This record gives sequence, C-alpha cells and structure tokens, in this order.
Amino acid sequence: MKFGVIVFPGSNCDRDIVTVTRGLLNQPTRMIWHTETDVSDCDVVVIPGGFSYGDYLRCGAIARFSPVMAAVSDHARRGRIVLGICNGFQVLSESGLLPGALVRNRNLQFVCNRVSLKVERNDLAYTTAYTKGQVIEVPIAHGEGCYYADAATLEDLEASAQVVFRYTNSDGLVTPEANPNGSLNNIAGICNKAGNVLGMMPHPERASDPALGATDGLPFFKSLVACLAVV
Repeated sequence: MKFGVIVFPGSNCDRDIVTVTRGLLNQPTRMIWHTETDVSDCDVVVIPGGFSYGDYLRCGAIARFSPVMAAVSDHARRGRIVLGICNGFQVLSESGLLPGALVRNRNLQFVCNRVSLKVERNDLAYTTAYTKGQVIEVPIAHGEGCYYADAATLEDLEASAQVVFRYTNSDGLVTPEANPNGSLNNIAGICNKAGNVLGMMPHPERASDPALGATDGLPFFKSLVACLAVV
C-alpha cells in the first residue's frame, strides 16, 4: 500500500506523518505538493496539521480551493481513505467532505497538551487495532479545535455512529473538565457515513515513536496497513 501526504505552504506536521508511515512502518509514502492534481497512485491520502496558507481568513478556508483538493475529493468519492489531522480536519470540514466546523477554542487560547480519548468505534480501517471503548493518550496542539455543528447535524452524527474519538478523562468518562476546547459532545474526531473519510484534532503521529515514550497513536497507522494489505 502507499500513503500520500499533502503539503501546503504552512504545513508543519507532514514530515511527522512520513516518519511514521515510511520510517516506522516501512510503507511507501509520497509527499504531494498542493499544486498537484493526481493522487490516484495512493491508497491513503493524509492532510496533515500545521497552518495551511497561514490560516488566513479561517483555518483551512484557503486550502479548500487548492488544486490538489479536487483530486482528494474524488479520492474520497471513490471510497478510498482520506485522513485529516488537526489542520487537516479543518480543511476537510471547509471542503464539505465532513460535516460541521472547527471554531475558536472555548478559552480563545491555543491549547498544547496531552489528552485522553475514547475510541468509540473499532470497526473502521484506522481503528481495528484498538478495542471499542479503549482510552488512549494523544497530544493536541490547536487554537481552533472546538467542534461545532447545528443540532440536527449533531443528532445525525450520533445516530449514525460517526463520532470516532471523544475527549474523556483517564477513566473514559465524558466530562466537561476533560474537554480541552469546548467541542460539542466532547467530539475529537468524526468520519463520514461511509467511514472512509476521517477528521480528528489530536495528533496520533506524535504518539507513535517509542523513542518519544508515547505509542498510543501507532495502532491507528498499523490498523490502516493491516486492513489495506488484505484488500
């Protein structure tokens, strides 16, 4: 299988992803410049974190118009895997590939910390190496990570089991204190109805290398490799 990592002007987590996919898991990985228009050689396309185009206007608002995003949207429509992490989640929501929006954190301050997440689903290509309800610890670093959607969209997300990761305390309890940014329903990551497009604010790639003393994010990428290897 082959990973493709989108690189916008202002991306800063692109090489973190490559370090995991190519460096730790020995998977072919291509860095895709934002002006490219063909991603068909990739099985998984990742939109990484950072500050695409300087995050002018809104986070992800300019990146949605980049040439590569038409190819990413087509990739998603074909049922292939698209992942958006942090700024990538913002780009996916701005592009309409995922519902809702990411707005300013509740305290209007940038938050950089480790948080506990509950894995709400383990039947997706990127979660099979976890158990349902498992609590993992993953870093976050964002200023606009508060997930917001109108009441009807939120109800549909929950009813359709599209919430994949949720902020909790270390015991897996969903509490206001465990919510680092004010996201509705403590939502940390969602997928589309088909399950092939995922957006999440936490950074699993920053909790994947044993050298860093944190590996709760590595099963996320191992799941993809294992699932796609049998397709």
